[in-house]
Amino acid sequence: MGPEQRNLLNRTRRQFFNQCFVGLGPLALGSYLGASARAANPPKVSNPLAPKAPHFAPKAKSVIYLFMAGGPSQFELFEHKKELQRYSGKEIPQSFLEGKRFAFMESFSKQVPQLLGTRRAFKRYGQSGQWVSECLPHTAQVVDDLAFIKTIQGENFNHAPAKIFANTGTPRFGHPSMGAWVTYGLGSESDQLPGFVVLQSGPRGPRGGALNWGSGFIPTAYQGVPFQGGGDPILNLSNPEGMSRQRQSRTIETIRRLNLDHLQETGDPEIATRISSYEMAFRMQTSGPELINFAEESPKTLEMYGVEPGANSFANNCLLARRLVERGVRFVQLYHTDWDHHGTGGQNLNEALDNVTRQIDRPVAALIRDLKSSGLLDETLVMWGGEFGRTPMGELRETIGRNHHIDAFLMWFAGGGVRPGQMIGETDELGFNAVEDKVSVHDVQATVLHLLGLDHEKLTFKFQGRDFRLTDVGGNVIHKLLA
Repeated sequence: MGPEQRNLLNRTRRQFFNQCFVGLGPLALGSYLGASARAANPPKVSNPLAPKAPHFAPKAKSVIYLFMAGGPSQFELFEHKKELQRYSGKEIPQSFLEGKRFAFMESFSKQVPQLLGTRRAFKRYGQSGQWVSECLPHTAQVVDDLAFIKTIQGENFNHAPAKIFANTGTPRFGHPSMGAWVTYGLGSESDQLPGFVVLQSGPRGPRGGALNWGSGFIPTAYQGVPFQGGGDPILNLSNPEGMSRQRQSRTIETIRRLNLDHLQETGDPEIATRISSYEMAFRMQTSGPELINFAEESPKTLEMYGVEPGANSFANNCLLARRLVERGVRFVQLYHTDWDHHGTGGQNLNEALDNVTRQIDRPVAALIRDLKSSGLLDETLVMWGGEFGRTPMGELRETIGRNHHIDAFLMWFAGGGVRPGQMIGETDELGFNAVEDKVSVHDVQATVLHLLGLDHEKLTFKFQGRDFRLTDVGGNVIHKLLA
């Protein structure tokens, strides 16, 4: 290459560089100044789970929801019907079946279904005289602390949509769960733990899965956080080798600054949720080990619950639920599966029912006693039930069982502003239909919010141009339930 060619090439390079500098320089400077301005005036990020004022004075501060997934049979547990026993084996009158649909219609189409009396022995317990079967001897001892509603009516007789309806107020996917609505309305009194925690036990998860505790269209900060069922409930509490606490803190702070920049640019509330989640996870490395350290509990307490350290058990989860609410967690939901007793295979009202009631009976009674002795029951609403109940008729299966039933099923409530020792509602002589004090699932949801100081008609979230609420367009507070 000659001297003239080299000079031309150098001039071309200088011109290109100057053009780049002139074009990109202001852009780089603006980016730098913008970053400096954001660093000097970072956007304020409020904690989405910070405590919020209720609509009116609450009776309860927190909720423990004991969800018996699969549909427990009221006739084997609490609903003692003499006429059902008397006419067991007889065909149910057709008038009961007119216009009704059931989950497995083919089992009823083979022949007119026969009434099925229970084989379980019943006795009255406590000053309230509540009937309880031999399946629940421990629960029988605390019935005077409970209030029963036996006329609850659902809208869907299939498991997944019925569970989703019980938890979100609609069988349609994508709506916030009750726990999400509660934490959205009230926040949480704990800044060291999630506001809504989900605990699971049994041979499988509940049908519908995370839809039952999701946040739907409201920010994901309010969704339920599942803890592990076995071993340590909270995974990854310890830092990996080589990651010191100080280094982790610097990493989280760097991520926080990047997220703040992104939040200021986009205004996306999910970024605030992400910031809050990182910070919560960091704090839980301190609060988590203390939470799950059952060694702090007395041997008497562990024996009362029937706790087995490290086990995936309903008993462990009940004790953990008490420890969560006493640390300010707003909503704790326990799912225990295997209540779907149709009579197929091992799913029957004999050994299978004995097994599942044995798993929950002792810890349920222990939870009520433990909360009561500590004074927490006064401010904690405890509720027990499934997505529906069972029919007074049997099914044509290999062993004894009952079909799904949504026309009248049972739940009980305790603490948190509930008047104990009462039975609300009455069913007909066979336990098929509600004939007095009919209660809808939306009524139950409205009452839970009411006890927490929330008006179910005012707790709304605008989505796709309309205001949504947990109770849709229904729901009435069950005033008979209130103390």
